[in-house]
Parts: sequence; C-alpha cells; structure tokens
Amino acid sequence: MKKKLYAIGEALIDFIPEESGKSIKEVLGFRPAVGGAPANVCGAFCKLGGKAGMITQLGDDPFGDKIIEEFIKYEIDCDHVLRTKEANTSLAFVALKEDGNREFSFYRKPGADMLLKAKSLQKEWFADTYALHFCSVSLGDFPMKKAHEKAIDYAKEAGGIISFDINLRLALWESEQALRQAVWEFIPKAHILKISDEELEFVTGKASMEEAKEDLFIGDVELLIYTKGAEGAECYTKNTRAESAGKRVKAVDTTGAGDGFIGSFLYQMFADGVELGDLRNLSAEQMKSYLDFSNAYCGKSVKKTGAIASYPTLKEMSNC
Repeated sequence: MKKKLYAIGEALIDFIPEESGKSIKEVLGFRPAVGGAPANVCGAFCKLGGKAGMITQLGDDPFGDKIIEEFIKYEIDCDHVLRTKEANTSLAFVALKEDGNREFSFYRKPGADMLLKAKSLQKEWFADTYALHFCSVSLGDFPMKKAHEKAIDYAKEAGGIISFDINLRLALWESEQALRQAVWEFIPKAHILKISDEELEFVTGKASMEEAKEDLFIGDVELLIYTKGAEGAECYTKNTRAESAGKRVKAVDTTGAGDGFIGSFLYQMFADGVELGDLRNLSAEQMKSYLDFSNAYCGKSVKKTGAIASYPTLKEMSNC
C-alpha cells in the first residue's frame, strides 16, 4: 500500500488581482485561482511525484466544481472532498503589494469547509496515511475544528506524521487571543511544527527561535521548521539544528510560497523513507538538504502567479 499525504482544512478560490501595488479596494479586476493552504500543500506534494488527498467540504456551486476540476488536473485525491448546500465555497480576495506580499479579504461567514463535521470522517480513510497536514485557519469555533481533532486521532492510530503549519490569518479571527489560544491547543498534537519569522513573536512572545524553541518542543513535537522568507530557513530537533541561506529573487506573487515550502519538505522526507520514529534522529546534513531544496522550490514558485499552478515539478527542479 503506497502511503499518502493527507491535508485537512480549507480549499477555496483565491481571487488574484490583475494589477500589483494596489489595495483590494483599488484593484479593478481579479482572476480566480484554486487555493487554501492545505490544498496547496497537497498540490506541491503531487507535483513532485507523491500521492496526496484533501479532506474538506465545498459548496454545491460552480466554485466548488472549479476546485474539484483543479484537484483532478493535479491528481489530488478527491475521495474525501464532501459537498454541501448549507453554505457556499469559501472565497478570498487578495491584493499584491509591490514587494509581492499580500492583503486578504475573506468571504467565509460561514464557508462550506467550516461546516465539515467530525462524524463525517471515517477511520478507514486514514489507513494509508504517511502524514496529515493542517494549519490554523480552520481551528476556529466551528465544526471543522472537531473534524481536525478526529483526523489527527485517526492519522496517529495509522502511524502517520502530524504536520502543523501555523499560517496565521488574523482577519479570520474575532481576537488575537482566540487565535493564539487555538494555536497553542494544537501545537502539542503535532510532530512537525512550521512557524515563520512573522509569526514567532505573536505565538511565543519571543523574538528569536533560540529563545522560543524550548517553549515549542512540547507534547508530540519532534521537529521545528523556522522560515525567514528571503533570509532562508532553520530546522531543529531536540538534538541538532540546520540552516539554509536564502536567495533573493524578484517575487511576482508570494501566494502559497510557505505551503510550497512545507509541501516540498514533506515530500523529501517521504522520498527518503523518513517515518515518524525517525524524526528525532534526523541529521543536520539531512535537514540542510531538505531546507536547501525547499528554499529553491519557493524561489521558483514566487516567480509565477497563483499557488499550485506556480509549483515546479521534480523534473523542473532538477533543471535548476
């Protein structure tokens, strides 16, 4: 049985602006692109040659149809993508600043993904789990949070690795306190934790990873991935660390860059045969190799617009 990466959470339509350097209210035109951080991670994993499946819920509407079509195009397993008439597929309007960074406005009150119930998940879905990935967007006080808890339990029973990319979106939360509380509730459930330099102080109250790492190695956490944009990335186990220098590129669109990073990192672990019990014993050389590849992967993706569509294949990476 070939194992798969599963991701649970939001799959949505990102409306990408047709012009940069303007706020959302100033943009005259947008084009739709399939997105959502967990879906993007599946896309990166599949484009590199792995098998991945998405666990989410879409509205019974044309945007949901578009997401399904995109998943099929990139060979993302749709067997556990449910549909509902209770709410529409979530939308996110994005504005791109001159430096490639983004402004978001979400139409998700509620979105169909938020209403996925824990009882809809089946234990047998997770029998072939290599890893289960999620982020904080879907951990609010709605049914999808309980679905995450159930999915994590099932994936752990199957021996899978649990991967948590914090991926803060403050605009989706009623308060910073509620978001921070949800993040800390789920950190101990993860084996791999990815956090960015923009998120570290918000989550931990510490300005550097050296100060914060002991706070983050709690519960089941075995591996910390700390991304710093163009400045590169760092990786930590309780025994060792590795670092990879970044390379500055002219960013066209940073949408999905962090998702491409963790998706490509998980793929390399999978390709190397790294299982749950191996995480704590990863060598500094292994971790640096993974970081170097994922940094290069992001560097290529941000030169194009969109998320999954911008991700290179393994063949394209070998031609770097």
